[in-house]
Amino acid sequence: MIASGMMKTFVSFAVRQKFPGLSNFKPNNSAIFCRSYATPSGLTINPISGALGAEIHGVDLSNPLSPDIKTTIRRALLDHQVIFFRDQNLQPTAYLTFTSHFGKPIEYPFVKGIPGHPEIINVLKRESEITNFGGIWHSDTTYLPEPPMGSVLMALEVPPYGGDTLFANQYLAYEALSPGLKETLSTLRGVSTSSKADASKTREDRIKDSGHKSDVLEAVHPVVRTHPETGRKSLYVNVAHTARFEGWTDEESAPLLQYLFQHQVKPEFTCRFKWHAQSIAFWDNRCVLHNPINDYHGYRRSMLRITLEGDRPQ
Repeated sequence: MIASGMMKTFVSFAVRQKFPGLSNFKPNNSAIFCRSYATPSGLTINPISGALGAEIHGVDLSNPLSPDIKTTIRRALLDHQVIFFRDQNLQPTAYLTFTSHFGKPIEYPFVKGIPGHPEIINVLKRESEITNFGGIWHSDTTYLPEPPMGSVLMALEVPPYGGDTLFANQYLAYEALSPGLKETLSTLRGVSTSSKADASKTREDRIKDSGHKSDVLEAVHPVVRTHPETGRKSLYVNVAHTARFEGWTDEESAPLLQYLFQHQVKPEFTCRFKWHAQSIAFWDNRCVLHNPINDYHGYRRSMLRITLEGDRPQ
């Protein structure tokens, strides 16, 4: 086991208070790159790519979770950035209970929640619809002053083919930049807005269903953020919401932003998840982008999403 003093540099005080087991849990960095590994709590973790992502087996999320299980899941999220579970038959209340172990569920600003559970929204594409919800590379709601720390998506109904989701590791995207560009980005702040056309059109159908007013929301965040739990730096811009750099015009910002948007989703930074009904994905919005692929026209895809309260990026 590593010394708790060393672990303090890796896990924030607030998280150690909520998940005390993390203070004594050894990150098994060598295990991250093997095919699968068992944890002390009895779970099996199977990485799905070299960049990020792992499936977790051996747990029924509808049952109460022991402190060891919760600590292991949290550790896996930090190690792999996005984690997946299969064959989880959760009713909305149980779904909320599970996610509440890892953060506070919050309401999405543009889409009304399902009846009785305002924190859960239906991410839906009907058979007759052309545009899918959120169908562009993004981190969720970076136009908020405190964007969510994570998002959890559970599949109710999936098409017979297609509808996979891509994820991109923004630690790796940042680490692959040249020293000169890292220095340039270190002082820049990005302006995120909810009104960028390519993103706003992906939620129009669900806004119409909800009857919510589509206000324009904006926030300013560092272009490079430091993860509050791991201490690692990641690239924190995205094509869906980042409009410009603070103090720069749109035109001045465009060339550098376009380079970053293309760079941050290189295939070697990504993984791809194939959905089945009752699958769950839980990703860390602080260091991951995602993009649901819109390749299943004529079929229905229905998911339930919960977002978890975050902090102000630093």
